[in-house]
Order: sequence, then C-alpha cells, then structure tokens
Amino acid sequence: MKNKKKLSGNYFKDFGTAVAKGDMGVKLSLLVMGAGYFARKQIINGLIMIALEIVFIMTCVFYAAPNLAKFGTLGTVQFEQVFDPLTMTSKVNDYDNSFLILLNSIIALFIIAVFILVYIGNIKAVYRLQVRKEAGKHINTFREDIRALFNEKFHITLLTLPCLGIILMNIIPILVLVAVAFTNYDQQHMPPSALFTWVGWKNFKQLFTNSTTVTFGYSFGKILIWTLEWALLATLTTFIGGILMAQFINNKKTKLPKLWRTLFMVAIAVPQFVTLLLVRNFFADSGIVNTICSNIGLTDFLKSIGLVNSNLTYIPFLTNPTWAKVMIVLINIWVGVPYQMLIATGVLMNIPVDQLESARIDGANSFQIFWKITMPYVLFITGPSLITDFVKNINNFNVIYLLTQDVYVTSDQLLANSNAKEVDLLVTWLFRLTNEYYNYKIASVIGILVFIICAAFTLITFTQTIKGNREEDFR
Repeated sequence: MKNKKKLSGNYFKDFGTAVAKGDMGVKLSLLVMGAGYFARKQIINGLIMIALEIVFIMTCVFYAAPNLAKFGTLGTVQFEQVFDPLTMTSKVNDYDNSFLILLNSIIALFIIAVFILVYIGNIKAVYRLQVRKEAGKHINTFREDIRALFNEKFHITLLTLPCLGIILMNIIPILVLVAVAFTNYDQQHMPPSALFTWVGWKNFKQLFTNSTTVTFGYSFGKILIWTLEWALLATLTTFIGGILMAQFINNKKTKLPKLWRTLFMVAIAVPQFVTLLLVRNFFADSGIVNTICSNIGLTDFLKSIGLVNSNLTYIPFLTNPTWAKVMIVLINIWVGVPYQMLIATGVLMNIPVDQLESARIDGANSFQIFWKITMPYVLFITGPSLITDFVKNINNFNVIYLLTQDVYVTSDQLLANSNAKEVDLLVTWLFRLTNEYYNYKIASVIGILVFIICAAFTLITFTQTIKGNREEDFR
C-alpha cells in the first residue's frame, strides 16, 4: 500500500516539477498540447497531440456535455406517443432514455479521466525532452519513435489491443453495473417507455432486509452459503478426482492407458451444455434412471429408510433441495474430472524422478510417496489454477442452470418472494432477476458483491500462494 501511495505521489510530483521547471515550450503545452514537441522540432508528434486535443474538445462539446447535463437526473422527459388524426400516424416526442444517458455519461467520464492522464503524461514527456536536449543527448525523430515500438517498446505495442479490449469488455460494463446498483432500474422503470432515477444506497439496504414482503436478506444469506459450499465441493472433488484418475492411467500396471485416456477425452469433446441437458432428462422424475431404480426396487428401498418421501413414486433427483444439490455435485464430477485429469497428467510427468527413486530407496510405500511428494508438488504447480477454478465455480452458471431450469420448483415461499431457488448460485439468481423479472437494480447489487467476494478471495489466496521461494523445496 505504501508503494502504491509513493508511486501515485511521484506521478503527480513529477507533473508539478515539469510545470515548475519547464521552459516556454513545456508551459505552452498546458494550453496547446503539441507546443512542447514543436519546440523540439518533433512536428508529427506535435500535430498528433493537437489533433487529439481537438478531438477531445469536440467530444466534450457534442457528446459529453449534453449527457453529463442530464446525469444528475437521468432524464426528465417521459416517453409519449400521440396519434395524429390528420396524418393518421403516431408521433413520438423527443424523450429521454435513462439508460443511454447513464451509459453515455459513464463513457464520457471515462474519456475525460483518460484524457487527463494523457494530458499529464504529455507534459512530463515534453519536459523529459527538454532535459535530454539540455544534457546534449539525442532526441528521437518520429521514425525512430515508430521503430522503437517494434523493438525496445514492443511490449507497449502488444498490450495496446488487449488493454482496449479489457476497457470495452470489462471496465466500462463494471462501471455501468455499479451505477445501476444506485438506481431504481426495474420492470416498473424500463427505458425507453419509462425513466429511472438515482436512489442512493436503498438497493443495498433492501438486499439485507427481511420483512413480510421483502425477503432479499433471507435469500441472499441462503444462496451465499450454498454458493460457497458448491464452489468448495466442486473444486475439491474434480481436483482430487483428476489427480487420482491421472495416477491410475499413468500407472505402469494399468493396461490400455491410451484407451482410458481416450474415453475421458470423449467426455471433453462433447459440448458441456449437451451433456448437461441429456443428464437432466436422464434424472428427471419420469426419466430413464428413475425407471431403472423403480424396476430394481431401489426406489422402494430408499422409501423404507426415509431418504424418499413415502407418497412419491420416483426419486426426486433434481426436484428435492437436498437430492438436487447432491446430484449437481456428482454430475459436475463427471463433467469436470477429465479437464483436471489432463492438467494433472502434465504435472505428474514433470515430477523429478530422482525424488521418487530416493523415496523408494528410503523405504516409502506408494501411499507415502503420493502423500509426501506427489500431492505437495501438484498443489505447488497447480495452486494458481486451483484458485481460478474456485472462483470459476462461484460463477459456474452452466451446471446449475441447465440442470435445474424448468425442472426445479422451490417450496420455500420466502425464496420465491425474492425470485430465488434453493439450488441457485448468486450468478444464476442474478441471471433470473434480470432475464425473467427485469429487476436490474438488485441484480447489480448482487453482481457487485460477487465481484468483491471473488476479488478478495483471489487476492488473498494468490498472495499466500506466491509468498516465499518454495521452488527450492522441489529441486
């Protein structure tokens, strides 16, 4: 944290130094961004900066200003459609679209923030040119600057497009998500036919509120617990299963290892949504699995020991809360183990052979070698991947949604009041709120909380994983 404060302090300190000690070219750059380059005879760079400044000013006048002027209210003119009997047509007024105002305003603010950083960077850059000139050092021409982008600064060239992609696909949507969480954007306030406005922290309070009509607090607590339980179980079962399967296939005593590996590769080749939809039909109340269980007497046996309700003629694999959660974890093992098996296979092939031979000479049995050498090595190598899998499972939409959609019906009225189900993860609940009930305001709050949970877990665990120099332990 201290290093970050120091870096940000130096960033603005260097800007102050450039303004204070800069010559006339640097100071003119405060008004005309290309002036400093013109003073160093870098005409093309100067023209580029002036063009950038002109584009920014025009963007502010014709795009940013009109939207930011309405940002405080998110629009005041309601949509109206009036039928004109003279022309026999319907006329629509010049109405405000709250969502477009919000989106355009955020983009405008983002553009302004980026320009400020570019503006400060420009002043510092022309000051560095001044210092180089005063020191009698060579100042690059425009061609040399372009050539540098493909040599010593090639990393900047490579990162440009990915950074733009991250901004467009991640940063701006996250900013919009955060903004929507502070509005009353829902089914009753749907643009363009209706306006929505700012409501402050009301949605956050509502998510943690329980009353006779508002049960979001109750639903959030139950779904959060199940989400974390699911993420832990799904990650551990597939991870351990993948290692054990890789150990089995790569064991010298295993016959036809290529056949076994191919069979599991087929499970990966089939699209996941196809597998999940087929499995959902297999385990339906009237599916083939229930038919087989009934014919062999398993259903009656489960009734006799109390695992199935006596008034049912089937096993509620995907329609009972407890059964559904267990089946979801088991089905995910079938879907997820082949991926982990391939990862584990690559890791196991790179375990130092001398360590394994030393352990055998010292009298260690197979289990001791696996527990003391193989597992620590695999955990060290796949630690970051394991963390990623846990976060991915928190947001594992496919398995939960495809297995339970149109099959599972909640019996908990408090959950139903919040448009949630016992088997929902936070991400599937969020999707249901937006796609089926158009409750964007609460969905945005949930999205922010999911982001905070995933970010906090990732930062903490990655920090602990990479802390210290553990590579020496495996040499």
